[in-house]
Amino acid sequence: MPFRAPSSRLRRAVVPLTLCAGLTVGSAACAADPDEGTNGVGRLSATEIEGKARDAADTAKAVRLSGTLVSKGGTFKLNMRLRKDGAAGSVTTKNSTFELLRVGDTLFLKAAADFWSHDTSAGGSPSKTDSEAADKLDDKFVKVPQGDPSYNQLRGFTDMGLLLAGLTGLHGEKVKGDRDQIGGIRTIKVKGGGDGEGGTLDVALDGAPYPLRFARGGGAGVVVLSEWNKNFPLAEPSKEETLDYGKQLPRT
Repeated sequence: MPFRAPSSRLRRAVVPLTLCAGLTVGSAACAADPDEGTNGVGRLSATEIEGKARDAADTAKAVRLSGTLVSKGGTFKLNMRLRKDGAAGSVTTKNSTFELLRVGDTLFLKAAADFWSHDTSAGGSPSKTDSEAADKLDDKFVKVPQGDPSYNQLRGFTDMGLLLAGLTGLHGEKVKGDRDQIGGIRTIKVKGGGDGEGGTLDVALDGAPYPLRFARGGGAGVVVLSEWNKNFPLAEPSKEETLDYGKQLPRT
């Protein structure tokens, strides 16, 4: 005699399948919750998600910021590790690369000799005095005087609060976008404007809702934010590595 499942057991197995198959929304109604196992911010409005990301960034103690920024003054490639009390990393422009180190309010700049040489793009060559000065500064941590015109500009690349505020702010109406992954972490996008013309922010769905990537509107650069709250050593260079140029740096 063939085996026959008890009718009650068979009914319990079949009814859910029938319900799913018969719903007009199809498989989506029976699919897994996309926010299951996440931090839940995906269920919030676009404005609320952006607020959660800002709050998480504001309370963080450290972050790595890397990527490219485009401004009227040119294109900058950044690779900075930032803390509330300082930073260390590099900035690359069209013509040069230099390192920045800030401990508290003390700022150092380190670059090769050609960075310090006067501009020779017109086909000229630096004077003997310029070359000798540049050689002394080559690969040294040069202390940037706070009274120097370049101090505030250079410090801006090392200011965690300032950079995060400027690089994660969306403009225009906030719109929720697609889900994605960055470095293996699930994210949800928040856009400024329907097409992201006011920027697009990827916010983590795993763990704290940190901003993980920001694409500036108008193709003005993309930065990746990683290593949130990962501390790193920060100390002034030794006297042997340092050169104090005085009240003002040489013009480059």
